[in-house]
Order: sequence, then C-alpha cells, then structure tokens
Amino acid sequence: MTSRRVLFVHAHPDDETINNGATMARYVAEGAAVTLLTCTLGEEGEILVPALAQLAADQADQLGGYRIGELRDAMAALGVTDSRFLGGAGRYRDSGMMGTPANEHPRAFWNADLDEATAHAVAVVRETKPQVVVTYDENGGYGHPDHIQAHRVAMRAVDAAADPGYRPDLGPAWEVAKVYWNAMPRSVVQQGIEAMAAAGDETFFEGVTSADDLPFVVPDDVITAEVDGGAFALHKDAAMRAHPTQILVDGPFFALSNNIGLELAAIEYYRLVRGERGPGGGQHGWEDDLFAGLDL
Repeated sequence: MTSRRVLFVHAHPDDETINNGATMARYVAEGAAVTLLTCTLGEEGEILVPALAQLAADQADQLGGYRIGELRDAMAALGVTDSRFLGGAGRYRDSGMMGTPANEHPRAFWNADLDEATAHAVAVVRETKPQVVVTYDENGGYGHPDHIQAHRVAMRAVDAAADPGYRPDLGPAWEVAKVYWNAMPRSVVQQGIEAMAAAGDETFFEGVTSADDLPFVVPDDVITAEVDGGAFALHKDAAMRAHPTQILVDGPFFALSNNIGLELAAIEYYRLVRGERGPGGGQHGWEDDLFAGLDL
C-alpha cells in the first residue's frame, strides 16, 4: 500500500476540482494514493450549456447521470483513479439550495439517515486507510445543505472509523491522523477580484466588489496550510473544463451559475481541525504539505 494516502469528501461532482484539483494532481504525481468520495450526483445543478438544458431536474432529470461522465473526465485530467460515490452512484440525491422543494425529495442527501451515511463513509475510510481527510467546514463553505451534510458525514466517519467497537463488519478500525477543511483566505480572494477588475472582466462580478461580500471567505489567520500545485495548473484547468454544465472557464478565471467569478488558483488553502500541525514556512508559517509532521 502506498505510504501516503488522502481522502477527499465532497458533495457534488465539480466541488473536488474547484477546491482541491491542483492538490489532488500534485499528490497523484508524487505517488500518493488519492481517493475521492462524492456524496451525490449533483442532479439539481443549473446547466450552463444551452444544448443540454433538457437534462435539468424539472425536465428529463438526467443531469446526474451526465455529471458522472463529467467527473470521470475531470479525474482523468487530474490522474485520480479512485473515485467513488457514497453508498454507490445515485444512493443520495442532490438536495438543491436551502429552502427549495428539492430538500424534500425522499432521496435528498440533506434528509439522509446520518448513521447509514456514516457507515458508508466508514467503509471507505477503513478500506483506503488515509492519514489525511479533507472536507468542508461546518457551514459547508457557503451554506449549501449537501456541503453541510458532507461535513457531518465525514467528521462522524473519522470518529467512527477509529472506534474498534463500531461496525467490525466494515473492516478493522483506522485512525485518521489529520483532518483539514477547505478554506478560501480573504486576502487571496480579494487579490483575485482585483485581478478580474484589472482585466476588465465585469461579467463575473454580479455586484461583488469585495471579498467580504462572499460567504465562503475566511480570515487569513484561520488558515494553516497552503498546497502549491502550480506545476499542475493545466491539470486543474482541464479538470474544470471537464465540468462544462457547471463551470464557465474564461482564461485564468472561472464562474459558476451564480456568475460570481474567481481566479483559477493552483495554490489551495486549508484549515487543520484534527491532528498535530506540522512544520511550515514562507511568510505565514503555514504548512506546505498536508502530510507535514507525519512519520511516514
């Protein structure tokens, strides 16, 4: 078994590339075992390709199946060969945004039995034995119910997987050494907004003039790690373009259906919430490796 192993837990296809694409590609290239666990098919996503509009949830309701293919292509661009869906493809459905009718769907991930969903995740943790797990913060980054639920399932699974008394039928107990939450530091987002303004790209703004206008931005002082995937910027760009129903890529910038533009960053940021912080460097003393401090 590869000595370094990391598990990324995400809500929908495309979340992994936006948050961690460069990190994933870097660790694959360095020989680490990278596993992606996606919790839904993203059936409720808005579609940016007019020719595919009929796939939408209120029409043919085939977007989820289409996004399986998009995710497959994105993982090929990043070099990731171990990509899974929680409980199997289609077990849990995209819940849509908070307060929408999609929240009430009988298969909506937001309504999933947490014990059942946790057991599915524990099985993956115990099989792949990651030293590092990466997921969202308690607000799911920006409040999406599936992101919040993915956070809950991932954190519960880390605890349960380490308990030898929990579901021995799912394999021997495994203790994850470090857990990180994805994070977007305010200073970096502000720089990106200013870069878009300097490029004259007003189409991505939708009234956003400051990083403080965005719900997913966190203060710089909560960041503990920055992973430089600059050598894999083209891999991340290709993976972003593999999700065309959800992501519009325009040069060094990208936007989702909300038309809020961001810079396509090859340096990705994290907040350590479990485990011991390893040595760091640079201006802030942040870790530059998610495995920092581990004796592997």
